Order: sequence, then C-alpha cells, then structure tokens
Amino acid sequence: MSERRDLLVSIANEIKTYRKGEIDQPTPEHVDRWASQFTPANQIAFLREFNHVIKQTFLTKDSFVQFLDGLVTNTALTGANSHAYWSNANFLKIQRRGQSQKQMVSLMGERIAEKLGLDIARSGTAQGDFIYLDDVLFTGGRISTDLTAWIEGPAPNNAVVKVITIALHTSGHYYIESRRIREAIARSGKNIRISFWKLLDVENRRYYRNTSDVLWPASIPNDAAVQAYIAAQQAYPVELRVAGNRGTLNIFSSEEGRSVLEQEFLIAGVKIRSLTQNLNDFYRPLGCGGFGVGFGSTIVTYRNCPNNCPLAMWWGDPEEASGALHWYPLLQRKTYASAENLLNDFDEL
Repeated sequence: MSERRDLLVSIANEIKTYRKGEIDQPTPEHVDRWASQFTPANQIAFLREFNHVIKQTFLTKDSFVQFLDGLVTNTALTGANSHAYWSNANFLKIQRRGQSQKQMVSLMGERIAEKLGLDIARSGTAQGDFIYLDDVLFTGGRISTDLTAWIEGPAPNNAVVKVITIALHTSGHYYIESRRIREAIARSGKNIRISFWKLLDVENRRYYRNTSDVLWPASIPNDAAVQAYIAAQQAYPVELRVAGNRGTLNIFSSEEGRSVLEQEFLIAGVKIRSLTQNLNDFYRPLGCGGFGVGFGSTIVTYRNCPNNCPLAMWWGDPEEASGALHWYPLLQRKTYASAENLLNDFDEL
C-alpha cells in the first residue's frame, strides 16, 4: 500500500469505536474524504502527524475503565479501606447539560461492583466524600457552573469534594480552583474542600504556551483569509508560541509535524467560519474558546468530540452540499442535528 493508504487505515482503526452504535464505523475512505479538504501539497505530512497525535489523544472506553479501575483501590484517594470509602461516598449527579457525568457514574459503578461487590446506588452517608465525575475538563465552564450551583444551594455546610476526570487542561483547572469555586465557597460561607484526581495534565496556560500540549501556532500561515481573521482580533490579539518544543506530554512528533497541524487546522477553521455570517466569536478556528485562534485541544473520547478541538475535526454535516455545514467532519458531534442547534451549542464536551 501507499503511505497515504497506510495512514488512512491507521487513523480509521484508531477511531473505530467513536460513537459506536450511533454512527457508521469510520473507514479509510471516510478519513480520506475528510483529509482531502486540506491543502493538497500538505496532506501526507498532515496525515502523518495527525496519525501520531490521535493515537495518544483518542480516549477509548478501555482507557476509561483502566483509569477508574486504578482509582477504586487507590489508597491515596480512598485511604486504607477502599470498601468503606466507596460505601460512604456520595456520587453527585448535578450536571446541567450533557450526558458525560451520567455515563461516567454508571461506568464507575460497574468497576466498583466488579472489584468490591458494592452497589453505588445504595452508597452514601453524611460522613462520606462527594464525588464529581466527568470525562475531561477543557475550559472548566461546565464543571464550575455545576459545582457553583451545588455549593451555593444543596451542599452541606461541611464537605469534601473529589473532582475526578481522566484528563484536565491546566487553564480550566486554574480557572475553577483559583476563581469560580473559591468565590462560590466564600459566598456560601460553607466549609468545602475540593481536590482534583486525574491521569493527565494537559498544559494550555498562556504563560506556558511555548511548552503547551495543545495546538498553539508559532507562526501565521501565508493565507489571506487567515491573516485577515488574525488582524480582526483586536480585543484579544493573537499571541504566538516560540517554535521548538513538543510540549510537556510529547503529544506531537516534532516541531515540524506540530506546525503542519496548526497551520492546516487554522486555514481550514477560518474557511469554515466563512461559510456563515452568524457564527459567534466563541467558535474559533482551533476550537471553541475565549481568546486567540482557539482552544486547540486534540483530546477526543469514544463518546464524542469536544467543540474545544479544531473546527475542522468535528464541524459539518456529511449530507450538506452547501451552506454553513458544508464541511465533511471526521468526528461528527452528536449535539447538532441542524444548523440552528450547532450555532447555539456552547458547551464543552
């Protein structure tokens, strides 16, 4: 087979469980149709780097199971008696939007039942910790909204909360821990302590952009549309990273490979934005976020693709031949059944 075909097969195999049972299983032809939308001369280099990155950032159900299995009997979390800890634990079900918490609690319940013989539906005491489960923390907006409402509402006067996610982005973590949650606790007058448990810290703070683990361009492509978009960002001027670092997690294979992804996703994202006049500024080329050219995450779960990933990964409708959704998505998000729903979907995964 050609290198292109090998890469298409490899990527399709890596994401084969994406939304399994909801959409058709991705094939090499599906990946090829998606990749063909990028700059022709750069497609092999783009596929080569994307293949490397997605193998590290696509989170399968098995990876969640392994993570949760490790926590069930982790004495650093539970203390010496894991059985007693989970018997007392109170699982929060306070997520206002989305299904990730419900599914994570269900999955955690299965792991605890298998390892300890406990039914978490019967667990929970006034002395137990409160467990907030979610899959990945991106901007932190959803978790902070959920916990702020709980803290200022039904939370007891004294509580210990463990926020458990398989991965968190450092800017979102900082936003939650140092601002929103601290302020909510202060307003409530309650004694609530919160800690975070995770497998991966994904660096994406602006101060550490040169060693970040997200797509953060070191240069602007020689593309008129992209340059016009950058010039229009007056409120939050784009800050480039200094080239030469693969990031703290080595998600990228090299600076050259990283740059190809950043440049191509940026060009494609600006093109997607040009398809509609109604797109909110929150929808930035490298993913939904509040500043720069976008959030830039490459982490995807088997459940769904976050809108904090580049638009070109998830935007569009395969059935559309024109208009706002005329982009063929690799990882179609389940949230949009129509253009109206897509344009009003502001939640991270």
